Amino acid sequence: MAKVHITNVVVLDNPSSFLNPFQFELTFECIEELKEDLEWKMIYVGSAESEEFDQVLDTIYVGPVPEGRHIFVFQAEPPNVTRIPEQDAVGVTVVLLTCSYRGQEFVRVGYFINNEYADA
Repeated sequence: MAKVHITNVVVLDNPSSFLNPFQFELTFECIEELKEDLEWKMIYVGSAESEEFDQVLDTIYVGPVPEGRHIFVFQAEPPNVTRIPEQDAVGVTVVLLTCSYRGQEFVRVGYFINNEYADA
């Protein structure tokens, strides 16, 4: 049985400009105390063709984590546009939120992002 359950993820500041930070409010429950850190990552998928263009926007460590319900806002700066292939700059992509414990990823939540011009 899993010791950590993600119970809710809220996308904040949605819709937003490409240059604004990404913000997610995460709620999770621990069914018992975790003595080591949970490692949370926010990853921007720069291209569906290759992981080479993925960008880890931020990594945070939360812990030790007592038993119970926990809420925090995970915020990260937007991706570096110079690392996104030109043909993938506009259109649909994904932002991933992952969580690992003791080096083992145990959850991955993805959100589709649609990048479009505000003014043609």
